[in-house]
Amino acid sequence: MTVHQLNQLLLVGALVLLVAVAAVRISSRSGLPSLLLYLGIGVVMGQDGIGHVSFSNAELTQVIGYAALVVILAEGGLGTKWKQIKPALPAAAALSLVGVAVSVGVTAAGAHYLVGLEWRQALIIGAVVSSTDAAAVFSVLRRVPLPARVTGVLEAESGFNDAPVVILVVAFSAAGPIEHWYVLVGEIALELAIGAAIGLAVGWLGSFGLRHVALPASGLYPIAVLAIATAAYAAGAMAHGSGFLAVYLAAMVMGNAKLPHWPATRGFAEGLGWIAQIGMFVLLGLLVTPHELADDIVPALLIGLVLTMVARPLSVVVSLVPFRIPWAEKALMSWAGLRGAVPIILATIPMVTGIAGSQRIFNIVFVLVVVYTLIQGPTLPWLARKLRLSSSSDAADLGIESAPLERLRGHLLSVSVPDGSRMHGVEVGELRLPKGAAVTLVVRDGTSSVPAPTTVLRRGDELLVVATDPVRDAAEARLRAVALGGKLAGWLGTAGPEAR
Repeated sequence: MTVHQLNQLLLVGALVLLVAVAAVRISSRSGLPSLLLYLGIGVVMGQDGIGHVSFSNAELTQVIGYAALVVILAEGGLGTKWKQIKPALPAAAALSLVGVAVSVGVTAAGAHYLVGLEWRQALIIGAVVSSTDAAAVFSVLRRVPLPARVTGVLEAESGFNDAPVVILVVAFSAAGPIEHWYVLVGEIALELAIGAAIGLAVGWLGSFGLRHVALPASGLYPIAVLAIATAAYAAGAMAHGSGFLAVYLAAMVMGNAKLPHWPATRGFAEGLGWIAQIGMFVLLGLLVTPHELADDIVPALLIGLVLTMVARPLSVVVSLVPFRIPWAEKALMSWAGLRGAVPIILATIPMVTGIAGSQRIFNIVFVLVVVYTLIQGPTLPWLARKLRLSSSSDAADLGIESAPLERLRGHLLSVSVPDGSRMHGVEVGELRLPKGAAVTLVVRDGTSSVPAPTTVLRRGDELLVVATDPVRDAAEARLRAVALGGKLAGWLGTAGPEAR
């Protein structure tokens, strides 16, 4: 590649990113999931579009898609609050295992009997579309004010169910006869156990190291966090476990470990997540050939109808039988099984292995994902309101960033008081911070001042709190408690963020 060609490539890449960023603005206003706009950019650039770019390398698409999915799962795990998904873990696990099995069986039966696909092709499609997409779920649900249990179940499910689905797709796409179902169940259980163990171990070790080793620059913390999460995926995959589950759990452990410079880390991870989504969806848009989709539109609509109206609701009902979840929440979970790039990426597996009819499988999955995401994404807030599940947010939590002071064996906490925080109107002395912690500076409207015990805090204030290492966690817990419960927090039962 010459320097001139490199310059052209960089220019095209920069323009694509800028167009994609502008597309996010359109997506946020219209309610359309941004993945559809990114896919559209790829299609427009493709051989049937104005770009006339010819791209048909399914194997490269699969590799890049896997790498992008690792970043997306890491970003999703870092943003997942343990206190929110902890009560939802059993239900999410049931949806990721029992629900996937029900969904695969029902969808495959519909593809076989209604569309006439061979059983192997039908099973592959059933497995491919039974995975809810982490990127779609994270991007849509975090804009919709839903009950914590619903959001927790759906987010955890999207992080967990990629692992069993990948195993099923690979098994159905392998040459030779399909293994007995009990063999597949054993493989899935073993890979999930290995991936979970490695992910939790790597996440704990990474959190311990980052909390006790002061790096020379704040910009190194985000790099270290993403490197640890990626290492969890690689270790899980190399140990013949679920790398996807490992990276999600490792990132979730680190995301709840109160690491130093956390807002910077979240911003960095979120930026990488957007880049991964944009690159993955644009590449998938390039891979598809629009003029070849016409014959597969009706089969895709039929299979999608079976998936959306029968398979997904049935999988939710069957999986959640042991749990006392209201029918309204089950209905919303049934409609919120969003698909995205993951099914399209998984549809490249039979193309790489050379399964007969693999191109048709890819086309059907592509049409299904586009059409039903176009329907489900924008209507989800409306359905939540109709089911009376749309809830307003509670008192705003604090934004706290910690910078380690290695020589002083302490921490400098940068605290932001957002709108809606009950810390508004509280005097500094009423914070009742533990001994060894103190508010040293208040920044208000660009002006800094050293506070007195009677200084009243206001919305928009920035506080600098110095805390010794032994009381750092207690000081942060107390600050969050006051932000949620006001000056009487503790006396009224609001002991910290766990009380929510």
